[in-house]
Formats: sequence, structure tokens, C-alpha cells
Amino acid sequence: MTQSRQLFGTDGIRCVAGEFPLTRDSVYWIGRALGHNLVRVNPKARVVIGQDTRASSPWIADRLLQGLASVGIETRSAGVITTPGVAFLARSQKFDAGVVISASHNPWTDNGIKIFSGDGYKLPDAHELGIEKEIFALLQADAVAVAPDSAPAVSSVPGDAALRHSYVQWLASGVSADLSGLRVAIDCANGAATAEAPELFRALKVSATFFHCAPDGQNINENCGALHAETLAQYVAGKSDGETRVSGNVQHFDLGITFDGDADRALFCDAEGRVVNGDAVLLLAAREMKDRGTLAKDTVVATTMSNMGLDLALKRSGIRMLRANVGDKYVLEEMQRVGATLGGEQSGHILFRDADATTGDGLLTAIRVMEIMVRTRKSLAELVADLKVFPQVIRNVRVRNKKAFAEVPTVQSAIEAAERELAGNGRVVVRYSGTEALARVMIEAESHEQMNRLAESITIAIQSALGV
Repeated sequence: MTQSRQLFGTDGIRCVAGEFPLTRDSVYWIGRALGHNLVRVNPKARVVIGQDTRASSPWIADRLLQGLASVGIETRSAGVITTPGVAFLARSQKFDAGVVISASHNPWTDNGIKIFSGDGYKLPDAHELGIEKEIFALLQADAVAVAPDSAPAVSSVPGDAALRHSYVQWLASGVSADLSGLRVAIDCANGAATAEAPELFRALKVSATFFHCAPDGQNINENCGALHAETLAQYVAGKSDGETRVSGNVQHFDLGITFDGDADRALFCDAEGRVVNGDAVLLLAAREMKDRGTLAKDTVVATTMSNMGLDLALKRSGIRMLRANVGDKYVLEEMQRVGATLGGEQSGHILFRDADATTGDGLLTAIRVMEIMVRTRKSLAELVADLKVFPQVIRNVRVRNKKAFAEVPTVQSAIEAAERELAGNGRVVVRYSGTEALARVMIEAESHEQMNRLAESITIAIQSALGV
């Protein structure tokens, strides 16, 4: 039986900053454990680190750097940079690993540690488990004294601007279409995109209006960004001024783009303010890539959460859709297994292997959507007009433990009853979050009434058996 990880979830380590495993001491031990892991392979290992805009990110990054330095690891900081920016730097500048301090779309009080290997890929589960074992061994043995806070400072900010610039240059160099005629509204979520998005869009000569681009350490993702795509949609539709929810915007935009806190994903809205999610992006990208001959094996890898409507729309275009577990690293693993060049999640993580991307990249996704609009001379609304979305609801249930649903008779019975009723005309997906103590209940059905009723039945069963 595969041993489960205790610290790493589907997207690294994530919890409330200041609580274990993100205390000052434990972060130092994580740095030492990662350093030990790296020097076994290369005694002269080098690591690049980046972070988002949370108040806790600088001290966590500094403490991790101290842990790495204590075992002889050479480190460089890119300062505030997107998660895919670190992945790019790791592989393009031949670092042995890249580390990101971010909790993505979570509130500012949370934070996390994501680790990329030297080739820019997120670590496999087995590798993360090995690092976990070393962390716990160091904590239990207390073999090495923790560096005191008075140790020589290792500062991660502002970081090396040249590193950030090289990432922006790489993104811009891959653009072959003239994007200067586009008018775009961009929500940076007061997160990492604030450091690179303005430079990138200036380089592409896009007429861009930015908002939520003034991070203060506590406003990341706060009623903005990909988690609140309706904020962008209201702005583009002229129902908001971008910072408040009052009428005021009189500009016309061709589209809106919104990132999450670390900008590894992007969502969009069309010129009328209708939200366009990751499923729709996969559809428009798959069709265009097929036309250009870059959609390997005419296959797209989505996840268990992608809507049935996407599957049907792709089939009409002669494109096969496969489903992977939720988490862009699992999408990537399936893409590599079958040789696909496009994959992603409904939440906006999109992977373009034809662009040599090794993780979801919101800025790259934004560029590709704009290029497709220019090449096809179609609006965003036109590109996804035939995507008929099945009604879908997702309920989150906070749980005290993540016991297998099959081992909880009342929950398993509720799931099976819903599946029998749908009889293939909808879907039931019940899973645990990889980063939080949550059970997620997703129902797709032909009617909203049936969808909500079945979701409520399963939610009640989970709350009764496992809820906090």
C-alpha cells in the first residue's frame, strides 16, 4: 500500500502562516531537508526561489533560504514572481530546484511552499514523501541546532530583477501575432502577476487597463482575481469601476483577464462581461491547435471536474478528451503518458506542452487566448458559442478527517443513489481537497432542480458522518 504524505498536498505544503509546518523553525527544517535531498545528487546544487505578495511570504522565504544555505546550497531569489515564472527559471537557467512561497488562491493568512525540480516540473508524490520523511527525522532527532534569528540575514526581496525580466522576455518572444489592436481589462488579484503582467503587456503593445494591482500584504485575492471572476466581469460590462461595485466604467474592452494569487491560472470574460472558464479555454485552444497541426493525437486532457459539455463539444470537432485527477501536476502526468500537448482544469490551469510549459501558466494562457482571437478574427464569445454547459454545482463540506467514502456506508449509499438516478445523463464526483480539510461534492445534471437536490443529499450525508 502506498504511504500517504502528511505535509504535501496536491500543490505543495499549505496552511496558516505561523502554524506548523509553517513556523519559523519548521520552515528552516524544510529548507535543510530539501538541501540534504539536493546535495546527495549534486554537492554544488543551486536553488531559485520566488514568492507572492502575502505579508508572510518574505519571512518564510528568508527562513527557507537560511535552511538551504546551512547545508551549502547556493541560492538566488527572483523576489515577487509568478509560480510558473519560477518553474521557467529552474529549467532555463539550470537550477537544481525552484521553490515558490505562495498559497495561490487562499486568503492572505495562509501560505505555502511549492517545489519544482530542475527540469521545471512539480515533484512527484514519491519524491515529496521522501522529503517529508527527512523533515520529520530532523525534527525528531534535533540533530542540528536551528539557526537563531540573529543569524546573518538572508533576504529574498526585492530579489534579482534580471530573473523576472528573463521570464517576461521568454513569454513575449513566443508571440507571433500582432496583439496591439486588443483592448483588455486585467485583474492582477493584488498578487504575483503585479510584478510581471504590466511589463509583459507593454512589451506586446496591448492596450491594457490594470486593476487590483496594488498589493499591501493582506489584500491578495480579496474580492478579486480568478476566485472572484464576477468582479472582472462586472467591470468589463460597465457595472463596476474595478475597485468598488458601483457603476462607472465607460470603456469598451475586447476581453477581460483575471489571475489568481500566484498567476498559475487565468480566467476570462468576453466583451459583454460573461465569464469564460478553463473548460471553454480548452475548447477554443484545442480547435485552433488542431487546425494548426499542433494538437498531438487530437487529444485533450481535462479533469474529473470538467463539464460534460466540454466533452461533447470536443467530440463534435473530432477531438478526444481524457480525464485526470484534479491538480495540474496530475493533468501533466496524464499528458506525458499519452503524448498530449494540451490539458488543463476548469479552474483555469492550462498546460501548453507545444510551448514547452511544465506547469499551468496564467500569463501564457492569456497570451494564447489573445493570439487565437487575432488569428481567427473572432471574438471570445464567438469562439465558445457552441459550448453548452450542463448545470453544475460544487459544494464544499469541512470535515474532521478524510476517511475513504467507500468506508462510510451512509455517504457511499447517497453517492450510489445519485448515480442511479442520473443514469448517465449527468455526473457525480465526490472527492477530498488536496490542500484543505474539505470534501468537494460536484453534481452535473440536466436540470438545476435535480442537480441541487442530489448535491444536498450527498452533502448532508457527509456532514452527518464526517463534518466538523
